[in-house]
This record gives sequence, structure tokens and C-alpha cells, in this order.
Amino acid sequence: MSSSDTNSKFLGYYEAAQGSSFPFGPFSRHAQCQAGQEQHQQPEHRLMMASTSDEVKVGTLKYYALCGFGGILSCGITHTALTPLDLVKCRIQVNPEKYKSIVNGFKVTMEEGGVRGLGRGWAPTAIGYSLQGLGKFGFYEIFKIVYGNVLGEELSYLYRTSLYLAASASAEFFADIALCPLEACKVRTQTKPGTSPLLRVVAPEIMRSEGLAGFYKGLVPLWMRQIPYTMMKFACFERTVELLYKHVVPKPRDQCGKGEQLTVTFAAGYIAGVFCAVVSHPADTVVSKLNQDKGSTAGQVLKKLGPIGVWKGLTPRIIMIGTLTALQWFIYDAVKVWLRLPRPPPPEMPESLKRKLAAKQQ
Repeated sequence: MSSSDTNSKFLGYYEAAQGSSFPFGPFSRHAQCQAGQEQHQQPEHRLMMASTSDEVKVGTLKYYALCGFGGILSCGITHTALTPLDLVKCRIQVNPEKYKSIVNGFKVTMEEGGVRGLGRGWAPTAIGYSLQGLGKFGFYEIFKIVYGNVLGEELSYLYRTSLYLAASASAEFFADIALCPLEACKVRTQTKPGTSPLLRVVAPEIMRSEGLAGFYKGLVPLWMRQIPYTMMKFACFERTVELLYKHVVPKPRDQCGKGEQLTVTFAAGYIAGVFCAVVSHPADTVVSKLNQDKGSTAGQVLKKLGPIGVWKGLTPRIIMIGTLTALQWFIYDAVKVWLRLPRPPPPEMPESLKRKLAAKQQ
């Protein structure tokens, strides 16, 4: 395949890309390009500028693998660091009579297990969410390109938000299959009294008592929680970035320094995280209760909790997910810079679509 064919193949992806963290990352080497120069460049020329000779080529196995590695660090580090907050959140969900609030939850947990007790469940969290991050970000990059090529550059530009939603939902579907067994172990050790804090003890215990099904009985509620969360995470984040630069930041993005771009990145991630938490919280409560109560089903848990009970623990989850989402975008973008992965420029209407619109106006 010639170089021009390769450029044409991935041009639709670059034009469709609304950025994720790519075009505005705090360490972007392309962020300082002048807007006037970008407007006069041909699409092929801009594509070549976005991927220099020392960068990994978009669409290669190496590119996808390194994106997955960025996802491992992004999700694994952040979720593990917030294990204490996640622990309290889960306990509020499954036992609100004992753990009445965030402050009370931390107090009771400290009284029962000391500081060490706050780290309960860190091992399945680290492993599980690292695997989930691998699938979430790695498959997202794959599906974004595949769906973009199917739509073509014009439809990819016009319906780019739908493209992000579809790609992120597809990626999360597979990522949760990897996460689910570790999530079952995590919730069991955090919420069921008498359960060992050691992953090597909890996992065999679940296998002996419930078989393989015990690891996956929460998969459907996990999909119900994580797929809407991830769709919101990607789409809301990108739209929020656009709005912040349009209405809040007093100058164009390409004129902002690294610190300013990082501030916008973190703010957009946190705002997106708040929406993510609200959308996915009822299913998160069901997952927590399912893995606490042996032999229960999602329907039985929903009936037991009622319309009010599914919202228990929302405040700590908003804090946790907002922080997680903001930090994940920052880490993922920083890893892409470190590994010299190309980051597409902001979307621009394809020339063919501009000509069609101009012709209709005549």
C-alpha cells in the first residue's frame, strides 16, 4: 500500500476525531501551531504534520498495543489510589444502617480495621481495572477507526458524537468481561463480613461455593453500569472541552500554555465524571449488593433496594468518579506523548462537504 493510500485511509479518522484528549493535551507538541497555517494546509499535508517520522503510525498493532498500555496505567493507577473511597462507597450501598455517610463510613472502617483496613480490596482493584483500561482505551481506538472508515469522512464529521458513543460502548462491552471476575472478588472482600482480604483466598472461595458463574453473575449489571458511564465519559468530555474553550477560556486553545490546557483537561474530565456517576450509579449499587448476597439475582436486589435505595452512596461516587475521570484523561494523554503516539488535530469539515454545502446555497 502506498503512502498516499495510507494517508487517505486514515484521513476520515483524523477529520472525525473530536479530540478525546488528543488535540489539547498539556504536553502536546502540536498545540502551538498557528490556526491560520492549519486553515491553508491540504488534508494530506495536515495528516503528515500530525504524524512525524518518529511517531508510531496510527492503525498499526503497535499503536493499538501502546494505547492499551496507556489505558492500563490510566485506569489501574487511579482506581487503586481511590480504593479507600470506593470501599466506603460500597459499604454505604450495602449497609446504610451501619455506614451512614462518607465521614461516618471512614470512621467506622478505621475503628474496625485501622488505616490498613482502608486498603481492603486493593489487589483485585489494581488487576481488574488495569485489564478494563486495556480494553476500554485500546478497543476504543480500534472501533473509532473501524466505524469511521465505514461511515466515510463526511458522515464521520457530521455524526462524530455518535461515532464516539458507538466506539466507546463497543469497547466497554469487551472491557467488562475482563473486569467482572476481579470486581466480584473486590466487592466480596469489601462488603461481606468474615471474608479474607487476600485475593488468593477470596477467588478460590468463590470458585468452590458458586463455580465460574459466581464470577460473572454481576456481568449484566456491570454492563448496565459501565457502558452508559463510558459513553458519557467520552462524549461528554469532548463536548465539555469544546464549550470550555468557546465560552470560558478567554483565548483559543492553540494559544494556551501547558498549564492552562491541563486545567481545562482536568475541569472537563471532572464535569464529565459527575454525569458519568449519576447515569451509572443505580447499576453500581446493584453490582455491589449482588456480590455481597450469595445466590441473589439483579431483579431480587432491585426489588429489595427500591427506587430510593439504589441511590445510596451517590455523593462519594460523584467525588470518586469525577476525580477518576479527570485523572484518567490526563494520564492517558501524558502516556501518548511519552510514547510518541500521534494525536489528531481538531475536526474540520471535509472539503467535499464544504463544496456540497456551497452548491446548495447557490
